[in-house]
Amino acid sequence: MDREHGQHEPDPDRSGPAASEPDAPGDGGAGGWVAPGSTPSGALPEPHTGQWSPPASEPGPGTAPRAPQGRPPHPGHHVPPDGGDRAQGQPSTEGQPRSWWGEDSGGAHAPVVGFGEESAHQLSPRSMVVGPINQLRSLLLPVLAGLVVGGFNPWLLTATGLGVVALLIGGLVTWKTFRYEVGEERIEIRKGLIRRSRRTIPLERVRGVDVTSTLLHRMLGVAVVRIEAAAGSVGDTEDGKLDAVSAEEAERLRRVLLHRKAVLTERGTPQGQGVREERDTGEGEDVRDGGGPGGSGTSGPEGRDGAGSPLPAGAVPTAAQDTDGADDTVTHFTMPGSWYLYGALSIGYLLTPFVVLATLFGMVQQSAGEMATDFFVDWVTTADRAFLVLFGTVSVAVLVLLMPVFAVVSYALTHWGFSLRDRDGSLVAERGLFTRRSVTLEKRRIRGYELLDNPLERTRGAVGLRAIVTGLGDAATRAVLLPVGPRSRVEPVVDRALALFRGPLTRHPRAALYRRLIRSVLPFAGVAAAAAVLDVTWLAVVAGILALLGVPLGVDRYRSLGHGYDGERVSVRSGSLSRSQATVERSAVIGWTWTQTLFQRRSSLADLQVTVGAGKGGYTAMDASLDESVDFAARITPEMVRPFLATDEDGRDRDGDRA
Repeated sequence: MDREHGQHEPDPDRSGPAASEPDAPGDGGAGGWVAPGSTPSGALPEPHTGQWSPPASEPGPGTAPRAPQGRPPHPGHHVPPDGGDRAQGQPSTEGQPRSWWGEDSGGAHAPVVGFGEESAHQLSPRSMVVGPINQLRSLLLPVLAGLVVGGFNPWLLTATGLGVVALLIGGLVTWKTFRYEVGEERIEIRKGLIRRSRRTIPLERVRGVDVTSTLLHRMLGVAVVRIEAAAGSVGDTEDGKLDAVSAEEAERLRRVLLHRKAVLTERGTPQGQGVREERDTGEGEDVRDGGGPGGSGTSGPEGRDGAGSPLPAGAVPTAAQDTDGADDTVTHFTMPGSWYLYGALSIGYLLTPFVVLATLFGMVQQSAGEMATDFFVDWVTTADRAFLVLFGTVSVAVLVLLMPVFAVVSYALTHWGFSLRDRDGSLVAERGLFTRRSVTLEKRRIRGYELLDNPLERTRGAVGLRAIVTGLGDAATRAVLLPVGPRSRVEPVVDRALALFRGPLTRHPRAALYRRLIRSVLPFAGVAAAAAVLDVTWLAVVAGILALLGVPLGVDRYRSLGHGYDGERVSVRSGSLSRSQATVERSAVIGWTWTQTLFQRRSSLADLQVTVGAGKGGYTAMDASLDESVDFAARITPEMVRPFLATDEDGRDRDGDRA
């Protein structure tokens, strides 16, 4: 029996134009990209003289001034000798086509004037090395295997050398043809030689800017910038990826993009007005300064630039104002050394030795193939049985002893130097030893959090923290706010960065305990009984042990059940081997779903799902009392539930309140 109340709210970022769209007629660069020496279709542009002006629309009285001259150019940024402004008397490029390689229509190597105040940037020249090396890494084993099997044949060596040269040429072409450009309201990415691509992402649709640096990137001083936008990519494709820019440029891009997005959203500009209205009316968020619960570098109805000076209403800060302001970063957490030991309590990290063995086996199979298989089969068939048993026992014992060591090492590699900071209205989580990853989560999109643990972690009072975010891809890794650590340290961080749930959890009826005991004990007890009848002793013993272990498992699963409401947040908890307590804001609840099986009806139980427009989409209070769960939902969102409640003759609902 399914009953649903409420409906899913549309994602505010899914409306409006797509993130990639062609320029409208009259924009800077109208008519698309034209090869050098050619002309666009239609009439030729008329030459005009006078003082040069940017191709964007004429600035209004509230537009912020241009960035002051004399700023040091960013790596890869084309800057003319005169500092970026054309001398008076030179012809304007407005309305003229821009070439793919960055020259103007006349062929001179002048900066590309785009839709905003900044000219086009290139990737770091070191990207010509990063790209080929990353591609060679995936081909290294097959190439080496081919060379060894082929006896280093001259033809194979020549083909390998030509392949390496082709990869280097490809890296050069990518660096030469890749351009990105940050304007006041959008970022544009252009790439390709034969198959050209031009992607435009409105800044108010940017959901996050992640910075990743592998060991190779860090050795070369570069980083990868990934831009996630609403209604941008399809499937698992990336919205915007810059591989690779200098580390300083990556940090500058993140701050500029997120700050301009916050300003556009708060100022009610033509690009950000729709998003602002949907936030204020659609989800009922309490929006504070800076476009998020934590605020940003802006304040008041007029806002302020990076130096603290007020900006006119509707103005967008320039690049200098984006980057020259005081740093308002707040550090919520820096990982202490003792936390790395908690990796030994994680079941996933404890299985690391077996994962390593499976990876090595796959590499051997890929490189050696049937040769390795035949060697292993011959060794097993010819070796002494007693030796094989002893070897297998010792190997398993060594693996079991190494499980905690491998767990701590892999845990440290993943979460090395973990830090959580509040910056420009976003939470920035940074971690990793060899691959350093920095994930930015906009606070206004964080609708709640999850506390995760398993039986081993509960013995030490440890939990992990994950955010519940609207429209976030790869949430299992990107939504991590804190690694596994003591609850006494995690909860204060939650309270500072978000808001801690402070209410009690309602225990579920006793009938829920019986259902869990039946599920965890009855299947194994049945197998044990059948094995005893069939005289399969070993199976009966194993099944009997599992049935006995099912008793504490069922009790623990029942004790983990609970749901509660503290007046501002709703919390639901369930699970045992992997327990999760999800807490979401009341304003994030967009519906309720009750589900009953035939056996639940007999016990007056039901599964109550809290539907939210973030995270998994819904969090279930399993085997709750049907009557109590209805009262619970009506207490939180009466406007959704009360119209569906039965009333008596006096017009009062089941709670005694007048409907």
